[in-house]
Amino acid sequence: MSDPILILDNVSKTFRRSGGAPVRAVNNVSLTVGRGETVALVGESGSGKSTLGRIALGLLAPDSGRVVLEGRSLGDLSPGEFRRARVAMQPIFQDASSSLNPRRPARELMTQALRGQDGASDARSAELLDRVGLSPGRDYLPRFPHEISGGQRQRLAVARALAMNPRLIIADEPLSGADVSIRGQILNLLLDIKAERGVAYLMITHDISIARHFADRVAVMQHGVIVETGPAEAVLSAPTHPYTRQLVAAVPVLEAPAQA
Repeated sequence: MSDPILILDNVSKTFRRSGGAPVRAVNNVSLTVGRGETVALVGESGSGKSTLGRIALGLLAPDSGRVVLEGRSLGDLSPGEFRRARVAMQPIFQDASSSLNPRRPARELMTQALRGQDGASDARSAELLDRVGLSPGRDYLPRFPHEISGGQRQRLAVARALAMNPRLIIADEPLSGADVSIRGQILNLLLDIKAERGVAYLMITHDISIARHFADRVAVMQHGVIVETGPAEAVLSAPTHPYTRQLVAAVPVLEAPAQA
C-alpha cells in the first residue's frame, strides 16, 4: 500500500438513546487509505459504515481512537487548523438534494467552494461543471438544485467537491437510488477523476458489484466491526468470512439464455 493519507486507529462510537440500551455503532475499528488508493467499505444497512465515514470526515467525534489525515491527528488540531486540514478531504453524500442548499443556485454553491482560491469565478465554476458532464457549464450556473435532475444534482455535488482540490474523497452511497445508466455514468466519472488527479477514495457502499468494479481494496463491516479486508478481487472472489460469503452470494447473477 502507498503512503497513507487517512488512518482510522482503533476508533469506537456508541450512541446512547433516552430510555434505550446503548448502541455500539463502531467498535475498535482500524482502517487505512493510501494516497491514490480506493478502499470500499461494504456492509448492510446498520453495519456502522456510514458512522465510520462521518467520524473520518470529522462530523462525529469518536469516543476513543484517532483519525489521522496526512499525518496529523484531527483530534489534536484547533478549530482553525481543523478547517484548513479538512479541505484535503471532501464528502459526496448519498442524497445530493439534502447536501446542496436549495436556496442557492449552482453559481453560489460553486463560488462558496472556490472561495480563497485563485480564479474563483464563473469561468472556473463553469469549467468544473463541464468536467463532470454538466455542459455547457455556464447554462447550469443560474439553476437551483430543484431545477435539475437527480443525476445532475449528484454531478453538481461531485463538482463542488472537486473545487476544493481534495486529495481524498469520502463517498457515502453516492449511487444509491440512481437508475442503472446514471450509476454507470457517475461511477465512470469518479474513476476518470481518480486517473486524472490521483484522488484517493473511501467508498461506502452496500453494493458488492460497485466495490468489485471500483475498489483496490475492500473492508467488510458487520455490527460495527471490520470482519475481513484485503485486495478487492481476492476478497470478493474467495471470501473467507461467513458474512462476506453471504454478501457475495446475494449478488444477482445473470445467466446466459439456454441454447435451443
